[in-house]
Parts: sequence; structure tokens; C-alpha cells
Amino acid sequence: MTAADELHERPSLGVRIASFLAITVPFAGLIAAIVLLWGVGFSWLYLWLLLGGYLLTGLGITVGYHRLFTHKSFRTSAPVKVTLGALGSMAVEGPIIEWVATHRRHHQHSDRDGDPHSPHEHGEGVLAVLKGFVHAHFGWFFSRRVQNLDRYVPDLVADPATRVTSKLFPLWVLLGLLIPAGIALAVTGTWMGALLGLIWGGLARIFLVHHVTWSVNSVCHLWGARPFSSHDHSRNNLLFGILAFGEGWHNNHHAFPTSARHGLRWWQIDTSYMVIRLMGVLGLAKDIKVPSAERIEAKRAPR
Repeated sequence: MTAADELHERPSLGVRIASFLAITVPFAGLIAAIVLLWGVGFSWLYLWLLLGGYLLTGLGITVGYHRLFTHKSFRTSAPVKVTLGALGSMAVEGPIIEWVATHRRHHQHSDRDGDPHSPHEHGEGVLAVLKGFVHAHFGWFFSRRVQNLDRYVPDLVADPATRVTSKLFPLWVLLGLLIPAGIALAVTGTWMGALLGLIWGGLARIFLVHHVTWSVNSVCHLWGARPFSSHDHSRNNLLFGILAFGEGWHNNHHAFPTSARHGLRWWQIDTSYMVIRLMGVLGLAKDIKVPSAERIEAKRAPR
């Protein structure tokens, strides 16, 4: 077996089962809480606040933080930048500039020394891979921070709209909590309703967005298909292709980082790209980057 083969060796069945359970059990717990609390601490109002907030702030991350600010997959106006930046900030994954710097560093060192959140490079064996999974999912937040990340984002630092939006991160986070609470207060007319709006449309929504987007770092570097040649473990994962609005087609993304479209096959659902295409139709997005069919075929992994 060559070094390249070892790099892309499929994780063991035990590792894949453990990672699957680590992802699905919290989702099952959230669904169970919704079912058990229906009519008591949950209703259609809170369901719409949860799902609506998940959709808007999740797309703020995928369309805004990731495809616009990080990879420049399309161009847009300052007001649209601010809107996408504010929605992404409400997901509470950090200010734009810090998030983008970390993600660009991830691409530069993907699954090698220097990658801030790779599940690999943590030793050999099942326990080492599980340790890597935890590190990639959320453990890396508690690791020593890399200094001078600004060198990865001179373009964003130089852009006034992005720089100001990033600095206003605490305001966006606060609004992301107060807005669902305010809507629930207006609908129910009670402070208990406002509290439940805060819990479901704010805190539970943040948990859901975090769990899904962090899974792109962890699951999508362990579990899935690799149709394209790359120097890392990035994989396409159907579950997170859907739940993460197209981000789960992660091997596609690492093969073509600047592409606004991650779901490169007709059946690979990519909600973020649909939104970008709609923005293009409405004149809100320009220079939308998509690789040609020839480039896609040239980069496919040998069978």
C-alpha cells in the first residue's frame, strides 16, 4: 500500500458506527424533546421559530461566511454582505474575519500539521480516530489559538462593510436571541411565551446549527465517498449534503474550493447554491463561479 493509499484508507466499521451515533443521537434527543413537550412547552409557533432561524442563520454561514467571504465564489453589494454577515453571526460561530481566517488555514493545511480541526493526525487505532472526531467536532475550540490569523484575510480587513459587520458580532448574537423571543411575545402575549421563543428559536436553534456545521469538519473528513482526487480526507456525505445546505458535498468542495456550487451532480442537493442562483436572477449576485464540465471530469479520481 502506498502512502497515498494509506492517507485515503476508509475508516473502520467501528469508527464509522461510532461517528454515526455521535451525530444522530443528539438529533434524536432534540426530536424526542419536541414530541414529548408538544402542547406543553412546544407548539407550531416554536417549531417555525426553530426551523426558520435554522434556515436563515445556517445559510448565513454557508452562503455568507463560507462561499462569499471565504472563497469569493460570487460578488455582491455591501448591503447584501452585511445581511449575510449578520445572519451568519447569529449562528454564534465567531466573527466573520476570525471564522474565515480559520477556514482558509484549514484549506491550506487540510488534514496535515497546521489544520486547526482535522480529525486525523491524532495517532492510530479506533480510540485515536474517535479522539480526532471529538477534536474536529468541537474540541479544537479549546486548543491553543494560532496567532496572526489576520495574514489569511487581508482582503476582508481592507473591506469596510465586512470589517464593521465582523466587529458588530456581539450585537448580531444578541439580536439572534431577542428576535425569536420578541416574535413569540407578540404572538402569545406572555413572558413565558417569550422565554420559550428564546429557548427554541435562540438556544436550541444555535445548538442545531452548530451540530450540523461542525459535522462538516468531523464526519465529512471520516465518512463518505471520494469521487475527486485530493491531498486530504475530505468526503461527500449525503446526510450533511442535505442538512448543511450543500456543505456535505465536501470532497467536491475541496476539489473546487472557489466553486459556488458544491453539489456537482444533479442529485446532489445544494440549497446554498440554489439561493445563490436565485440571488443571481434577482441581480444580487454576480460572477458566480462554477467549474466547467471538462475541469470536473479531469479531476475525478481514478476508478
